Amino acid sequence: MKGRLLALGAMLVLGGCVVQPQQPEQPPSHVPPPSQPSKPIPPARTSSAPITPQPSAAPAAKRPTQFAPPPGGKGRWDASLGVYVIQGQKDLFYRQRTYYHWDNGWYWGVGPQGPWTETDSSGVPPGLTRKYAQ
Repeated sequence: MKGRLLALGAMLVLGGCVVQPQQPEQPPSHVPPPSQPSKPIPPARTSSAPITPQPSAAPAAKRPTQFAPPPGGKGRWDASLGVYVIQGQKDLFYRQRTYYHWDNGWYWGVGPQGPWTETDSSGVPPGLTRKYAQ
């Protein structure tokens, strides 16, 4: 029994070493000519009148930010800071699912009431760091 398993294992291992002989490459015997259009394409019409650009019907709405607003909609985007300023709260900001709070130092949390984790200026968006530079 042990001998059969050994022989079967050897066949499996050596079976992976079999190489197919290389087939000689033969160029295709017949290459069809490129297709020709059935009708000639007429030349583009030219006009001597100047082309004036037409204003678009409605200008595209310019999005103020690439970040989603805070839940509850109590934020106002401040482009100079790069964050939402939470209305009705002192020194509370929001960006990318994180709230930032200034209280003589930086804190961050996942909700507007905390819990707060202390951080340094490297843990807050750059605009906030500039605003509260010490």
